[in-house]
Amino acid sequence: MIRKLFVSLAAIAALTACSTTPREAGSRPPRADSSGGQVATTQDTYTQDEIARAAGDFFGTTSEAAGQAVARVFREQGRPVGYIRGEEASGAIGIGARYGKGTLTLRNGATREVYWQGPSIGFETQANASKVFILVYNLNDPDAIYQRFPGVSGSAYFVAGIGVNYQQAGDIVLAPMRSGVGLGAGVNVNYISFTRDRQVLPL
Repeated sequence: MIRKLFVSLAAIAALTACSTTPREAGSRPPRADSSGGQVATTQDTYTQDEIARAAGDFFGTTSEAAGQAVARVFREQGRPVGYIRGEEASGAIGIGARYGKGTLTLRNGATREVYWQGPSIGFETQANASKVFILVYNLNDPDAIYQRFPGVSGSAYFVAGIGVNYQQAGDIVLAPMRSGVGLGAGVNVNYISFTRDRQVLPL
């Protein structure tokens, strides 16, 4: 009887294996982020070379020069799903404000016009006019850009004349890269609020 039982179990296992459709080689089930959306695949993101060329063209430098700053961001954050190209002006005497405008472009083709504003804290008088190229990570819904992004403490640095810092809200990470007049304190950012329309108050 025990022998017959083992034979029956083996037959059932064989039938189950035959009825299961094998997964294609190298395929993986989609992963979800903490908000429930699917994590972007490599087809939904920009390569390092693409971003270096775009940043170089935007800043008016060679892709090799911009590539040094881009390479560090890629080492720390990986491949972005999009970027924002824009300009901003800021000023401070201890406590100041910054205002900017640009265009969000995602790899999937979605675009949004964005404005941003926010306070900045420094220890010297400053007046900055900067070009800003912002790498965008983990943004599944383009409208989710319209919120406040606090600065990540200790993330500011300079590479090849470009100031970089990180802003983060939930899973969404922004890596603003700035180049322009008076950049010395340009990466000293408290937070940035992105809006659909220009706001007067930076808070």
